[in-house]
Amino acid sequence: MTNNYQKPNPDDRSDNVEKLQDMVQNTIENIEEAKESMEFATDEEKQRIQEKNARRNESIESFRSEIQDESAARENGYQS
Repeated sequence: MTNNYQKPNPDDRSDNVEKLQDMVQNTIENIEEAKESMEFATDEEKQRIQEKNARRNESIESFRSEIQDESAARENGYQS
């Protein structure tokens, strides 16, 4: 009988910093695009955009914190 269970993927964190940096850049671009769209938005839409951009800024801070953690882990050889 064959084993139908999949093997778990190895924990490859080697490119996490780069992925997180890309996520920060993409989020910043989304904020800028949203700000540009406010020119044509209603007051209600502007409020939603501002709220969403506030959440995006919180995400950026979290990403940056994670980048610091991952950079430190990389320097320490990813040891737990």
